[in-house]
Amino acid sequence: MHKVAASIMCADQIDLREELSNLEKASIELLHCDVMDGVFVNNLAMGPYVLQQIKDATSIPLDIHLATVNPTKYIEMFAPIKPKYISFHIEATEDVRKDIQLLQQHDIQPAIAISPETPVKEIVPYLSEISMVLMMTVNPGFAGQQFNYSVLEKLDTLQEHIAKLDHPPLIEVDGNINEKTIPNLVDKGANIFVLGTSQLFNKKEGTYEEKVANVRKLFI
Repeated sequence: MHKVAASIMCADQIDLREELSNLEKASIELLHCDVMDGVFVNNLAMGPYVLQQIKDATSIPLDIHLATVNPTKYIEMFAPIKPKYISFHIEATEDVRKDIQLLQQHDIQPAIAISPETPVKEIVPYLSEISMVLMMTVNPGFAGQQFNYSVLEKLDTLQEHIAKLDHPPLIEVDGNINEKTIPNLVDKGANIFVLGTSQLFNKKEGTYEEKVANVRKLFI
């Protein structure tokens, strides 16, 4: 099973309603929403009021990525929006299991995000308790970075661990995900592909439908 997510932070923020309509026409399966606090990463993005309006304006489920310190605080802040997933960083949480259980209490599927430099062993104890791993293929914070090919080895390690589970989590990849990098990620078992500036929200020719169709061809 392969799904396509759109990084809504990279869309035209002045005309989000039209952007959402075009993403629906392209059959995007998830809206990846980056929340950044200016502390965990040196950038700021997206507040709960904006994400609530996005949720109200589209049928596409939300996938919120907390690139923040103190994930517990932000889980409580964004849980009322009722996204499908919320991911928090293993590097930022003070109590992984507490944050997983908090998401479950809110009926939100829990996910753990992991930055390129962090070894997979840090998340192994929690793999049976989460719905998804968000494997960052760039450092969180800014679009347009170079793909980190060392993450491919991490995906091999992750696959070794989840293969032992009865209900393995999905693997989402985010960071310079495009027609060049996707084949490698498909081979490594990734399930959900977050498209941003390098594949979807750019000035290259083609509609969102056409760009997403080109990506889906790589899943076959």
